[in-house]
Amino acid sequence: MVDVLVVGGGNAALCAAITAREAGASVMILEAAPPEWRGGNSVHTRNLRCMHDAPQDVLVEAYPEEEYWQDLLKVTGGLTNEKLARMIIRGTASVRTWMKMHGVHFQASLSGTLHVARTNAFFMGGGKALVNAFYRSADKLGIQIRYEAPVKSIDLEGTEFKAVILESGERIEAKVCVLACGGFESNREWLREAWGQNPNGEWPADNFLIRGTKYNRGTILKFLLDAGADSIGDPTQGHCVAIDARSPLYDGGICTRLDCVSLGVVVNQFAKRFYDEGEDFWPKRYAIWGRLVALQQGQIAYSIIDSKAIGRFMPPVFPAIKGNTIEEIAAQINLDPLVLRATIDEYNAACKVGTFDHNVLDDCHTEGATPEKTHWALPIDQGPFYAYPLRPGITFTYLGLKTDETVAVFFDGKPSSNLFAAGEIMAGNVLGKGYTAGIGMSIGTIFGRMAGQSAARALNLAIKEDEYASAE
Repeated sequence: MVDVLVVGGGNAALCAAITAREAGASVMILEAAPPEWRGGNSVHTRNLRCMHDAPQDVLVEAYPEEEYWQDLLKVTGGLTNEKLARMIIRGTASVRTWMKMHGVHFQASLSGTLHVARTNAFFMGGGKALVNAFYRSADKLGIQIRYEAPVKSIDLEGTEFKAVILESGERIEAKVCVLACGGFESNREWLREAWGQNPNGEWPADNFLIRGTKYNRGTILKFLLDAGADSIGDPTQGHCVAIDARSPLYDGGICTRLDCVSLGVVVNQFAKRFYDEGEDFWPKRYAIWGRLVALQQGQIAYSIIDSKAIGRFMPPVFPAIKGNTIEEIAAQINLDPLVLRATIDEYNAACKVGTFDHNVLDDCHTEGATPEKTHWALPIDQGPFYAYPLRPGITFTYLGLKTDETVAVFFDGKPSSNLFAAGEIMAGNVLGKGYTAGIGMSIGTIFGRMAGQSAARALNLAIKEDEYASAE
């Protein structure tokens, strides 16, 4: 029997496992994927959103706690636990030192990284390099790692953890368990149940693409909710991005994202605009667009730009659909050319062009358009024209396990003494809706470390308290 069993193999799981091992616990990681697909959604990440009161190596200027909190408050619309959120925020100020100790390297943000040089620290080599570094460190520390070991159920005695049961039927006992095995975004049946049918008789979830791993099926989340664990969050809310409709079903990752939305207009299959494309900086708004597209008939939309936008956004992995006229574009994407022309003409006529600057919330806006475009509104009038088809791309879901600052799993309002959760499986405590770039890795890293510390405390092991351990 090991001291600590960690279910999951991504960033949060690794942070929990390494932290518990550093405190002296024996640790085993159960990763559902084979070695070549290990790491879950973490392999697709790029950066960590970090609080800092002054310039820090790769981070420029300052990003104080209150600004970080206000950014999170804005994107979630207040659907967040402030105590837990501030705990994460404060933790990001110092956690990179620990990450570097375990082989993670950071680099300065490059051009095209979307206004986040001040707020986000980028991983050198991306999420795959981060995951590999943590696995190397785990191996050196003597942490047992078992691949292709999906967990089917958990043996509980009241609220106390006893063992996990693998899909193979094997029973593995431990003194403490940390759950860091993601949401249910890869479970099509659960997505269908959550989203239901719309008034047009469609099942929107049938048209969702999964940006990350196919292994996050929510098996343990569902088991625990059925067993009486307290839940947090809305099953239809999540990190849902508008991605290229030509993307693969799974593991398309960040390269499938379209970053030109704020530079043009987005229309649905009826060639009509449906939301303000220039509401705020793209890192603060990209994760609402998947849901916006999901609410459109057919769960399809099209980003339309002209030649002025080329070179102003990160090049996508799929080529644009190109046409010399708006009507030519419409024909290629099966939209009514007269309606699309009318939509573009209405938008162009409403544009009040000031000083265009994609690096600030500029004064280029519309007046009289429906909906209005708040910033970066330039007429779409310089051919050739370009279109990208969009589908909802689910990264992770927000329905999860309710926890407190110890990240204990709660049952009927009472915390378990030896069952903890970290990462996407409990992210709904902080993310009720919306997203801002890098916050997912902040949640996984800080709460992963806290889960490891809580596991050590449950074992009565001596641990080094981090600065973020106090949420007061």
